[in-house]
Amino acid sequence: MKRLLLCSLLLMLVFSCKNTRSEHITVVTAEEMQAILDLEEVQLIDVRTPEEFKEGHIKDAQNINFYSDTFDEDILKLDKSKPVILYCKSGRRSAACSEKLVQAGFVKVYDLKGGITQWKHEELELDN
Repeated sequence: MKRLLLCSLLLMLVFSCKNTRSEHITVVTAEEMQAILDLEEVQLIDVRTPEEFKEGHIKDAQNINFYSDTFDEDILKLDKSKPVILYCKSGRRSAACSEKLVQAGFVKVYDLKGGITQWKHEELELDN
């Protein structure tokens, strides 16, 4: 009985966290992201390394290196009241970053599904 209660509690916690995450973080496709960039005033953040960023990035993106020692301080310089779109190479770093932004109090966070790899696959524009 005690074990069943503990499992039920754990399941409720997992599902309630998932709902909270989806409420603040929206995973978007490349096409959806392009539409958001065209319609909303957003902060576009590339969380790849500076070397990766120099190889090509989405127009108007700001580079904040996820692996930097100052990453946590750097993201706090962003405007928490404005939507943020995050991307990396494949989506792993941006997913971790999106969680950090929500914990820091950001209102709306978008995460590009598949990262810049998917953006390139869709043949969307890049800056060098």
